[in-house]
Amino acid sequence: MKRDKGLDTLLDLDGSIFVQEDKSWIKIEAKRLKAPSTERPHGIKYSLTLHSPDGARILGFDNAHAVKVKSRKKYFGQIITYDHQHHSSDESITPYSFSSPEQLLEDFFHEIDEYLKKK
Repeated sequence: MKRDKGLDTLLDLDGSIFVQEDKSWIKIEAKRLKAPSTERPHGIKYSLTLHSPDGARILGFDNAHAVKVKSRKKYFGQIITYDHQHHSSDESITPYSFSSPEQLLEDFFHEIDEYLKKK
């Protein structure tokens, strides 16, 4: 069976906390599920967050709960997704299109870089 290095990396980071120069900190949680599900077809439960020095969440990528995505068409049902992003600047939650563990890490750290550049 071929190993997925990206998945191994993500799972190895589970429980990691990285303190940044400005005293903000990053926390990574990632667990392999017993089996993929409709909600988590990739078989991973994850939470990647950036926090301010006082502990308030600034940014997060996770799939801990469902997020309703409003349809543009009035009479169609709502799409429910589990993979999503939290942005504390405007308290928004937006869907995240999970494609791979590597892309998740890349997207998360890119968002952190963008946040820190603006700060």
